[in-house]
Amino acid sequence: MSGGAGEVVAAIRRDGFAIVEGALEATRLARLRSELAPYIAATPCGADPFLGLRSKRIGNIFMRAPVTRELAIDPYVLAIADGVLLPYCAAYRVNFTGVQHLEPGEVTQGLHRDGHLYPFVNPAPPTILGTIWAVTDFTADNGATVIVPGSHLWPEDRVPLPHETRPAVMPAGSLLLYTSGLIHGAGANRSTGVRTGCAIHYNLGWLRQEENQYLTLPPDVARTLPHRLQRLIGYDFGAPYLGIVHGDDPIRLLEDGPPAGPKVRSRPEISAAQRRARRFRVVAEDAPTEGVGLGAAKP
Repeated sequence: MSGGAGEVVAAIRRDGFAIVEGALEATRLARLRSELAPYIAATPCGADPFLGLRSKRIGNIFMRAPVTRELAIDPYVLAIADGVLLPYCAAYRVNFTGVQHLEPGEVTQGLHRDGHLYPFVNPAPPTILGTIWAVTDFTADNGATVIVPGSHLWPEDRVPLPHETRPAVMPAGSLLLYTSGLIHGAGANRSTGVRTGCAIHYNLGWLRQEENQYLTLPPDVARTLPHRLQRLIGYDFGAPYLGIVHGDDPIRLLEDGPPAGPKVRSRPEISAAQRRARRFRVVAEDAPTEGVGLGAAKP
């Protein structure tokens, strides 16, 4: 599809995913390939069947491929993230960054939900918005991500049948966006070429991030990033009072000189967003080991 952010948000709510072709123009796509190339060449294939024995996975991409800093704060992508995540939080965070590079001979990854990072039973409000930028073409033969449309709305224990899966085929420069409840997994690479994707995921600001951004990008490193990205990786409030450092706004750790003005435990826009965000009603199931039912209560 090639619509506005509102159309993409509607598709994600309905289908669990959307594919936007031409999201990354040729110049930045060439930069992304060039910046990633030495790291892909130097990275061995994995030793974990789930992550792929014929796959190369690379994290901390903001420092390895600087163009990804621009992708993470792309206004179009953030407008979509606003629509998907902000109904349920005051602010969201970068949850994970990584490259998935599938060599020929890679087999299909086990289907899963990213939302299972957290102990919530499906269907549930979105906790994560996943985005995968296609660095190469994604085809049915080279390992395009396998998705199960509509599965974000399924009961937890429903297992997809083969005819309910489909490859997320898209040309290089496209963007796959999907919600935490969507069942998906990397496809098998039966081709003679490689398949490379660059993931930048976002999560509700009151949840722990999958990739520890504070250790990956400590203050001395984070100071080199754009201000919007500094806040997105976590040098900001997740909600009023949530994430304070020395009783103050964490962004001040990155500023030169002594803090200007009194300490603050929120910002007006964070407080306003918290008032708008939907509240949750959590009901524990009879068997706690099976998870927790999570439903969004009306404001």
